[in-house]
Amino acid sequence: MQSEPAFVSRRDLLSLIGAVSGSAAMYHAMTSLGFASDSGYKGPIKLEGDPKGASVLILGAGLAGMTAALELRKAGYQVRILEFNNRPGGRNWTLRGGDSFTELGGASQTCEFDQGLYLNPGPWRIPYHHRALLDYCKRLGVALEPFIQLNHNALLHATNAFGGAPQRIRDIKTDFQGQVSELLAKVTQQGKLDEAVTKQDREILLQALRYWGALDNNYAYKANLISAEFRGYAKDPGGGLTAVPIPGEPVHLSEILKSRLWVYLQNFARHSFQTTMFQPVGGMDMIGKAFAKEVGDLIRYDAKVTRIQQDDSGVTVTYTDLKSAGTPQQAKADWCVCTIPLPILSQLPLEIGDRMKAAIDAVPYSPSVKIGLQFKRRFWEDDEAIYGGISYTDLPIRQIAYPNTGFNGAGKGVLLGAYLFDGPNAYEFTSMTPAERVRRAVGFGAMIHPQYNAEFENGIAIAWHRVPFTLGCAGNWSDQARGEHYENLCQIDGRIVLAGEHASYIPAWQEGAILSSLDAISRLHERVVKT
Repeated sequence: MQSEPAFVSRRDLLSLIGAVSGSAAMYHAMTSLGFASDSGYKGPIKLEGDPKGASVLILGAGLAGMTAALELRKAGYQVRILEFNNRPGGRNWTLRGGDSFTELGGASQTCEFDQGLYLNPGPWRIPYHHRALLDYCKRLGVALEPFIQLNHNALLHATNAFGGAPQRIRDIKTDFQGQVSELLAKVTQQGKLDEAVTKQDREILLQALRYWGALDNNYAYKANLISAEFRGYAKDPGGGLTAVPIPGEPVHLSEILKSRLWVYLQNFARHSFQTTMFQPVGGMDMIGKAFAKEVGDLIRYDAKVTRIQQDDSGVTVTYTDLKSAGTPQQAKADWCVCTIPLPILSQLPLEIGDRMKAAIDAVPYSPSVKIGLQFKRRFWEDDEAIYGGISYTDLPIRQIAYPNTGFNGAGKGVLLGAYLFDGPNAYEFTSMTPAERVRRAVGFGAMIHPQYNAEFENGIAIAWHRVPFTLGCAGNWSDQARGEHYENLCQIDGRIVLAGEHASYIPAWQEGAILSSLDAISRLHERVVKT
């Protein structure tokens, strides 16, 4: 009986291409497979035509809602926003010392970070190709600084490999790339690629492999000053009598393969995480605050929406004031742009058609947990020369991210001590108390940085499935659900249109929220002008 053919999934293929060949090759492969594309933003929106004083009620003062408010008011609409929180931004959120937060179940936390330190529990980085968000940052005066996604001196960690000792990203990346290059060079020399490349191309390929893989003149990857130029030294070049460098000993390919640390190399090749990435100076909520400077007078804060009704003449939204548990109030408008996250919207009495209702119910939200930890000193810089970037581990905490500001300072610092996204560990941590989440993050982190035990001061932990205003991190579309429900979710239903990252092909990113909003109000404006 003939055995089943071995197939490589597109995801595994992209991972291998990215790990071996780098960011450029992976991006081209993603493009050819239909995975990658730049933002569709083409510049500031132009809503031409007279809306004749039409009114629009916007539900939610996140980036999608405030984008809609800014552009619709500019076009001549009467605009109001109802917002659940007492601040603008939604998931565009930064926690600083003194901030308090109560999650579902009643557990409350007060951030104890020192002045100037913060955690972005929601979005924390901006890709260079998120052109709409970058444009609004420029227009609204939001200062940006680099976000370091790849730091070659950060760490990769596997519990059951290398005796549990973390490895430098630089070492694993260089040794993996070098030894794969050596194998490919041997195959090329043996003529195994004769049918695939010409003789001239074979010579060029061998030369490329030697340079790219740090191979010696015999096309071997070894411990020498050639490989040391890429992976670093056991003893760095110095001055005087101790100047002679000693190359580091490569990690054997078999050990790298068994450790599966190569899996993490794809994080630096993925289109979403390629350099240059950015963050707002002072915290991600600087973007939300900048929007609020423009449209803050339109926002009614502490307004919990409880019902959405519509008829041929307009939309009526019932809400309660969270600061005064009095009689429910109503807001009315000709049209409604609703950016309420779908897990909440699905629970509200909502007068819409069956197709949109089915679409709202079809999209679950991903679990996510972020934990910020304050330490007495920046030991990752002092002891390990890690300035920014992210370390990856197979421990439940998944990632440790280092601050991208205050480099080489003498003060305290805050690490992102855990970032769990999807999977059983995210649900497990969500089920814990905030104090237990922090305790576990410190315990696991100490397996990578032993300094945790002596240097830890305080922490805060946000589990997004317990955040009252979202009940989850971001829309988690399946291919089947998107094919069946996406267009129905985005259609204008009577006088209501939805917007938010869930109504985009860039879920979980602020760019998706803004682009969905611009698309929604463009179609809404076209209908208003025609009617």
